[in-house]
Amino acid sequence: MKNVIPEVDSKSMDIVADNISKLQELFPEAFTEGKVDFDALKEVLGDYIDGREERYSFTWNGKSKARMLAQTPSTGTLRPCKDESVDWERTQNLFIEGDNLEVLKLLQKSYHKKVKMIYIDPPYNTGNEFIYPDSYQDNLSTYLKYTGQITEDGFKVGTNSEVSGRYHTNWVNMIYPRLKIARQLLSEKGVLFFSIGQAELANSVAILDELFGEENRISICTRMMKTGGQKGKFFSPNTDYVLVYAKQVEYLENFRGEISQELQDKVYNQVEENGPRKGERYRSMGLFQPTLDSRPNQRYYIQCPDGSYVIPPGSTIPEKVDDCSKIRPLKGDGVWRWTPEKYLGEKERGNILFKETNTSPLIDEKGQQSKWNIYTKIWLKDRLEGGSLPLDLFDKFENRHSSKEISKLKIPFDYSKPTDLIAYLMQIIDTDDSDVVLDFFAGSCSTADATMKYSMASNKSVRFICVQLPELISTDDDAFKQGFKTIAEIGKERIRRAAVKIKEENPDYDGDLGFKVFKLDSTNIKPWELDFDLTEQDLEDQISNIKHGREDVDVLYEVLLKYGLDLTLPITEHRVAGQKVFDIGMGALMICLSDNITLDVVEGIATLKDELKPEIMRVVFKDAGFADDVVKTNAVQILKQAGIEDVRSL
Repeated sequence: MKNVIPEVDSKSMDIVADNISKLQELFPEAFTEGKVDFDALKEVLGDYIDGREERYSFTWNGKSKARMLAQTPSTGTLRPCKDESVDWERTQNLFIEGDNLEVLKLLQKSYHKKVKMIYIDPPYNTGNEFIYPDSYQDNLSTYLKYTGQITEDGFKVGTNSEVSGRYHTNWVNMIYPRLKIARQLLSEKGVLFFSIGQAELANSVAILDELFGEENRISICTRMMKTGGQKGKFFSPNTDYVLVYAKQVEYLENFRGEISQELQDKVYNQVEENGPRKGERYRSMGLFQPTLDSRPNQRYYIQCPDGSYVIPPGSTIPEKVDDCSKIRPLKGDGVWRWTPEKYLGEKERGNILFKETNTSPLIDEKGQQSKWNIYTKIWLKDRLEGGSLPLDLFDKFENRHSSKEISKLKIPFDYSKPTDLIAYLMQIIDTDDSDVVLDFFAGSCSTADATMKYSMASNKSVRFICVQLPELISTDDDAFKQGFKTIAEIGKERIRRAAVKIKEENPDYDGDLGFKVFKLDSTNIKPWELDFDLTEQDLEDQISNIKHGREDVDVLYEVLLKYGLDLTLPITEHRVAGQKVFDIGMGALMICLSDNITLDVVEGIATLKDELKPEIMRVVFKDAGFADDVVKTNAVQILKQAGIEDVRSL
């Protein structure tokens, strides 16, 4: 009777199967008996197929395995750790301790296309750096061995020395599958910011161009790390880079940065004396700019206050001397910045400024130099609301700023990125309420710190997901002497201290300063093992397919992952016929993990559907929890009669 109720899928999202499904939906004629007919697919795609034997490509030893590693589903889970969390019941933020490759796989269902921004600062590969312990055969097992959860004599994880013959290969094999999976988490308007140094700049651009598409490369920004210094052989390294890629660039709006106070004071130095905008600050800009390309509707006369007419320099003159009388410009003719319609509208709004001058570039109706020049008013208030186009040089976010930050928090960590940099990136892409910011190379958790600061300063509720490997700290390190055993422990403590500091400086602030901690582990569900040598105790243990030492809450969150539900959804506990029934999302998912599930329990769940009235209710039982096979068989029918079609077991 074990298959009366179908089981919950125990693996993370199968990326290959999902892509095949999408391909079949687009090109059904390219499939035969459920398999891809590549000859038919080539015919469908026609001219888009490149049949040349030699073509431009980026490859390396191990690329196919790296691609396959990204596509292999994870069998792990994320176990909740309430004791290490802050404000567990309310917070929408996550800190996940584990190998980021496996974690990204596990997040695929729950956060697919839900992440607004990814910021990562991976190892720069400058020599002798830690390389994540990937194993094509079983990455989860490798991780568990590294973290000491599985013992194996002689298990070691090395570093990536510059003298290694696979120096670059090791790094690209590490980063490729992680970026491939991460892209799937980005929303249609999502943006990736990728910090990197010179050592792997070229490889990073090549990988991201392949995975995101070169057309979605927004910029390669330069960041000033420091000024001065005498380290290096030929040049003293003072910069690194932030690569910026869109998920789909056509969906993005223009980036906008803040206008500095220095620029406001220096440029917007004129004050309106009359009219509805009296007292407001503005700057003026010539309506004619000599660098403008000739545009057909933008060469015309404008009447000045003294009755004369002016036009940009050029040989082509309108036949009629009249306000906004226009002519199609020829090569070499000057034009205004605006069309006549735009000019008249802005003039009516008081945004045109006529000034008498001896150096006007304009000519009058007689072809002589005019005594007038025409300017437009650019209002400071309007620019502050709309922002300014950011520069691709980040010169205000040096490493010394981050050093001061973590020093004030008394966090022992080197080479973290300034929170101002990350908050600035959030600001220019207009990160908004409930948007998710992901960092899967979290380190000391600068991204979490920056997100909380940004949310407080902007009065928004932005969420963070930080993922960090519990990389062991050397016993000689100051951090170890202060009680930290892993990098992950440093990250969690920084979030706690940063939250306290924000609250101390802003006592009335009631935003989200908490985070839920989860840790990567093997699945809570143990497989049925048929062995004729099993003892009576072994057989009893097999009756419950939940692993020894795992609690209900562990299983609950594994079910959330498998169903693709947010890990921060509220969980309510009901008592139904004396048994615990967990309610996730106001009846969206009901889970019963009891060992004595009777028909009264099943009927009680059906009654809850009528009370809670969710659009769709899904129900999960522990397979071995039914009182008997009759109850298991009848449970499905009872729930179907109540309108509950999705019933599964663990």
